[in-house]
Amino acid sequence: MTDVPREMSFSSLQSKWVWFVVLGVLLLVCGVIAAANVFMATVVSVFYVGMLMLAGGVVYLIHAFQVRTWNQVLFWALSGVLYVLAGVFAFMNPILASAALTLFLSIALLIAGIFRLWVGMRMRPAKGWGWVVGSGLITALAGFVIALGWPVNSLWILGLFLAVDLLIQGWTMLAFGLALRS
Repeated sequence: MTDVPREMSFSSLQSKWVWFVVLGVLLLVCGVIAAANVFMATVVSVFYVGMLMLAGGVVYLIHAFQVRTWNQVLFWALSGVLYVLAGVFAFMNPILASAALTLFLSIALLIAGIFRLWVGMRMRPAKGWGWVVGSGLITALAGFVIALGWPVNSLWILGLFLAVDLLIQGWTMLAFGLALRS
């Protein structure tokens, strides 16, 4: 009985295979464009984060006036102002903002990699623990390499991550659409 909705949703997906292929091709084209100019892709990434910060800040400020007690209004308004300032900063100085974001990225990768290493080592008797340790090593190494090249690599590292993500998503959508077709 539960297979009927899954079959129906799969057949509706199957009839839309062309859309997945088109999306995959568009993402691949965007990925190639980003890879061809990783500096510009970095700036675009910073502007995107800046827009999200501005929008989040405005939402925080609106929310601040919906809260009734003074302590909460002050907290939410301060959060909103900080978000708005960070968003404005990203637009005013995208190079410095990319340096800050790259540093945060390297720290996040280091912490995530070390945590994954720790989890993998604790899983040691379980089958497949080496994959978790390997993943943690690669992630921590990526964070370490990015930190070593900072701040010079902040001019291109975010753009490279964007380009790689677009290319992977493009290939995934293209392969999924072609698989749906057959």
